[in-house]
Amino acid sequence: MAAGTMLETVTMATAGESAAEEFSTVVAKHRPQIFRFLLASTRDPDLAETLTQDCFLKAHRNWASFRGESSAMTWLMRIAINLQKDHWRNRRMQFWRLTRTNSVDVDEASEWLPSGECSAETRLLAREQVQRVWQAVKGLSERQRTVFMLRHVEEMELSEIARATGLSEGTVKAHLSRAVARVRTELGGKR
Repeated sequence: MAAGTMLETVTMATAGESAAEEFSTVVAKHRPQIFRFLLASTRDPDLAETLTQDCFLKAHRNWASFRGESSAMTWLMRIAINLQKDHWRNRRMQFWRLTRTNSVDVDEASEWLPSGECSAETRLLAREQVQRVWQAVKGLSERQRTVFMLRHVEEMELSEIARATGLSEGTVKAHLSRAVARVRTELGGKR
């Protein structure tokens, strides 16, 4: 093997290791957010885990083509949103399945709430509130639900949501405003 070819092989191997380490860092940093978003979207921990794995598998396959025009989080969220849309599109085709398979048990949802030293009554009220919020969010359109969760569950900025969803920032604001108004109305609050 020529010295130049050997040097290229070593350089490519080092670049491959560097890219793998870089991607591994991105996964470690952003996996919890992607999982939380998908869990909030699907309300099924197993499905959320599967979609999260699919998201990172797809991202890994396309890591070399990531141009850095947006943050890695925005790029990953875009992949997660598309996987979520594909999932729901496929679910609509199989409408005979029970819709309950994707719902979260109220007791299970209450485990996500900060515990503190709450009384049983406080925990019960919190569970009921979580159930009412989920019910209200469930009634939103797909876009409104996505924008609502990205803003209020993932605490993403409007510009990040716009990049992740492919919508204009004005459209994101409109969907978010309508979603918040509808959730408030469902919860008995003022518009």
